[in-house]
Amino acid sequence: MDVLLKGLQSIAEPTRLRVLGLCAHAELTVSELVHILGQSQPRVSRHLKLLMEAGLLERNQEGNWAYFRLSEKQPCSELARLIIDLIPDDDPKLTLDLQRLQSIKEERGRKAQEYFGKNAAVWHEIRSLHIDSSLIENAFLARFHEQEVGELLDIGTGTGRVLELVASDVKSAIGVDISREMLAIARNNIDRAGLGNCQVRQGDMYQLPFASDRFDAVSLNMVLHYALDPRMCLREAARVLKPGGRVILVDFAPHRMDSLRDDHAHHWLGFEDTQIEEFCSEAGLTLSPAEHLPGDPLTVCIWTARRDPGAE
Repeated sequence: MDVLLKGLQSIAEPTRLRVLGLCAHAELTVSELVHILGQSQPRVSRHLKLLMEAGLLERNQEGNWAYFRLSEKQPCSELARLIIDLIPDDDPKLTLDLQRLQSIKEERGRKAQEYFGKNAAVWHEIRSLHIDSSLIENAFLARFHEQEVGELLDIGTGTGRVLELVASDVKSAIGVDISREMLAIARNNIDRAGLGNCQVRQGDMYQLPFASDRFDAVSLNMVLHYALDPRMCLREAARVLKPGGRVILVDFAPHRMDSLRDDHAHHWLGFEDTQIEEFCSEAGLTLSPAEHLPGDPLTVCIWTARRDPGAE
């Protein structure tokens, strides 16, 4: 009862109701909320603090920036969504808030595309070395759909493409990446596609910012070849998996393209099936047979490994 009353008291204020409505549409920083609401930063920060204390918002740090969004698993999470749905669509303040939010999203998109444009040549060069990406994505989805997934974690999410692929098939999906520039692209893609059940976080694949036994599936799409220590990466992926959950791994078979190491920071020139099996075994994962998608000169492999349902 006390939690519900605190939530109701926090919502029952015009600015805080506007903040909730905005955070239902996008993750926002304090400075972005200041711009939209036309209020001072201390005042906005105070409203955010009260909403977080009531369990209505959650805060996620990303370098020097903090992003705020609706809480997902707090006692008052459903209350927040219920009240937001009751705000009239033609409310003049809401209409103006959403117009200002749209301008912020457009600016985010401009910055993301600027970064993407500077680096697109690198990605296109690598993609030209293996089979068409749509064939890889279809093979990934076929593996993904072998078992129902409620929550997905995508490690090294990059542009957030995996989140876009699976959004309609999961309850929620989180992408983590160490690069703020890549997260800006992924966040822009999520906003543009209206994927309210997806979010991105800055995080280290060797020390994931999540509790153990949380996710039904973890994906690593073209990530492991960047890892200094693939064993540690897979152990951490296994840690956050629920017993019976799966790791879906997409990467290259062994190759001799030293230019990928020299020019594109690849630490590994592909992986043998036996290597992946060894890494998975050490992480407490049981590997299924791999699928090989031959390309010229790079062959892409898809491995699935399952955590023992009785694992602790």
